[in-house]
Amino acid sequence: MNPMSDPAPEHASGLATAGPADPEHDRTASYALDPGYVRALTDRVVSTTGESVPTYSPFTGQPLGAIPQSSTADVETAYRRAQRAQEAWAATPLEDRSRAMLALHDLILDRQDEIIDLVCWESGKARKHAFDEPLHVALTARYYARTAHEHLDPSRKAGVVPGLTRVEVNREPKGVVGVISPWNYPFTMALCDGLPALMAGNAVVHKPDAQTMLSALLGVQLLEEAGFPRDLWQVVAGPGRELGGPMIERSDYVCFTGSTATGKVIARQCADRLIGCSLELGGKNPILVLRDAAVDRAAEGAVRAAFSNAGQLCVSMERMFVADQVYDRFVARFVERTKAMRLGSGLEWGSDMGSLISKAQLDTVTAHVEDAVGKGARVLAGGRARPDLGPYFYEPTILEGVTPDMTCFGDETFGPVIALYRFHDEAEAVARANAGEYGLNASIYSRDGKRARAIARQIRCGTVNINEAFGATFASIDSPMGGMRQSGMGRRQGAEGIHRYTESQSVATQRVVRFAPMLGMSDQAYARMMTANLRLMNKLRRK
Repeated sequence: MNPMSDPAPEHASGLATAGPADPEHDRTASYALDPGYVRALTDRVVSTTGESVPTYSPFTGQPLGAIPQSSTADVETAYRRAQRAQEAWAATPLEDRSRAMLALHDLILDRQDEIIDLVCWESGKARKHAFDEPLHVALTARYYARTAHEHLDPSRKAGVVPGLTRVEVNREPKGVVGVISPWNYPFTMALCDGLPALMAGNAVVHKPDAQTMLSALLGVQLLEEAGFPRDLWQVVAGPGRELGGPMIERSDYVCFTGSTATGKVIARQCADRLIGCSLELGGKNPILVLRDAAVDRAAEGAVRAAFSNAGQLCVSMERMFVADQVYDRFVARFVERTKAMRLGSGLEWGSDMGSLISKAQLDTVTAHVEDAVGKGARVLAGGRARPDLGPYFYEPTILEGVTPDMTCFGDETFGPVIALYRFHDEAEAVARANAGEYGLNASIYSRDGKRARAIARQIRCGTVNINEAFGATFASIDSPMGGMRQSGMGRRQGAEGIHRYTESQSVATQRVVRFAPMLGMSDQAYARMMTANLRLMNKLRRK
């Protein structure tokens, strides 16, 4: 395969249509996927409208199927079903929940080719980037299955009177969680936030993005096959502006991944109802290449940091700050690696980057690059659309000389475009990395891990990866992940990722003494006794 070339398109085994290519003789021939397979997935959408919306593959514009649309009444139905299922599920022992979660883990690994094929058809990404999706969901399922007791069992806390006050904290499920997931990682983001909600005893009502409904619905099918009750995870389909409000009105908690502007609207609506929400929002993520970085390793990592999933990744990098001492050597290697990338629209392994998701995304990327070039930025690699490969392909692009008056300087591009900046000292690099309103992810390349970790503490981002682009934090499920500042609130993964779906309940049992005068003691004497007790506890270094 030549650099920047297109491998011959392949059909997903078991999913693609077969037979004559003439729609006059075969009405299925115009569809990329078998209509029966698609109907088996879309039957899970709660819909009584009789309306449907076609969905298309970014690779070729070929239709994939039709998605039934939900009404506000359908949203109400979904929540009623989920609520009934949740009541029984909350009483299900943790061992049984964990067993279903581990069955899901194995199913995902067994069916990964099917998952990857469908993700590629819907999102247009390269197969190696689609593989990240079943990998991440399997990791998430296994983690919460294996740590369920650690996170959810009642925990003992120190009582106010040692030995006489027993305190336990229980973790109770919130009820029905509303999940609104994006298109860029349609299988991962469909499931990874909902799995800990299920593990904690909740039900889910889910609205996936319209462009990638089928990948999400495949995830729901696998949940049922793994042993989760069918009504426990409900799916609705339709525009967010129509269904988002009704979902928030019925949810006990809301989880959203998407734009900062929409996240703020959701946060206000949740605040009006006094319910919690977690929001992973936009980013303009920085990568720092320090003077002692291993240049080849940094250049390889920078390619993944900037161009994984064609840059359509919340934690991908769009700003790169490189030390004077290594700038020229690093840029030469980074440009060389970028120009050697293989673009392709097939389902086979071998492509380094796939397509953008839509014309809207292509238009944004094109506008950002043209604006920058028109104002004096230099293109070191890429810089043009590739309609010869597919309708929404754009070359991986490196810009130099980007200035604050250019749109791509501060606005999120969400495409395969990164800007290079030279820096003179590390304090300057940190200040520039922290500039702007976002704070989702950052990356630092240095041979000195201790110094890099110290610098990481100065960067206002929810995750920082050292000598790696984003995979180290994203795949470490035991650690929390989320944004600071305008990049969001709340965390997925780890203890925080499951505790957000629970209410903490403190239960205290008091023995022998009471918190009131006893045996004829006056109120004043009781106050003196309690004061003396506080002084004693402090001397004994007790909590």
